[in-house]
Amino acid sequence: MQPHSLESKPDRVLDAPATARNRTAFSTGGRILAWATGIGLVAALYAVFMYAPDERVMGPVQKIFYFHVASAWNAFLAFFVVFVASIGYLRTRKPSWDVLAYASAEIGVVFTTIVMITGPMWAKVAWSVWWNWEPRLTTTLILWFVYGAYLLMRSAAEGGSEREAVLGAVFGIVGFADVPLVYMSARWWRVAHPIVIEGGKMNMEPSMALTLMISVFAFTLLYFYLLGLRRRLEESRHQARLLRDELRDL
Repeated sequence: MQPHSLESKPDRVLDAPATARNRTAFSTGGRILAWATGIGLVAALYAVFMYAPDERVMGPVQKIFYFHVASAWNAFLAFFVVFVASIGYLRTRKPSWDVLAYASAEIGVVFTTIVMITGPMWAKVAWSVWWNWEPRLTTTLILWFVYGAYLLMRSAAEGGSEREAVLGAVFGIVGFADVPLVYMSARWWRVAHPIVIEGGKMNMEPSMALTLMISVFAFTLLYFYLLGLRRRLEESRHQARLLRDELRDL
């Protein structure tokens, strides 16, 4: 039996030179991004707890809002990246697109989990209940289940096959349909959720609006930093699977 070379499987192999360049770039860019993320998070914490005033009715508990909205924004961003990367994979069959989609989906589920934890904490004070089945809460829960199922499907396969990647890409594209539903639910249906941006303006006091923007920016930096780390890990796992397959064929 002739051993199969890595070059004989171009559809499953990450571009080794490109991967090496990415790792070199990340070693420098990653440190810069890590510092920027750290500074951003410290600035967000200062703005939330020291700069922004307490809300008149809810008091200090309202400050959960800044983490809740920032997490929701980055969950949407993460799933949008999954959507784009999944389309990229179906068009090109390049594993790097699949790696990006998988990595972003994991981070998106983490941010959605934060949303699902902070939301009821805030709701208990604002609405006197931990949960009610209003449209935005329900569609967000569905979003969490959809991408949780995506991760379960990918982790159960663990084969790195093209069939698994194609199925994941289709799942990632179809699942994104719930993201606009979550965002627009507060506008399409009568819900208790406040509408933060309306008519191009933020419905809040200027210092609160600034604090929210700082929090969203800091969490966005955190998303990109985690995405870089997760991509490197997934690329290493992908290469390890290929090497394992090559050794089996010897």
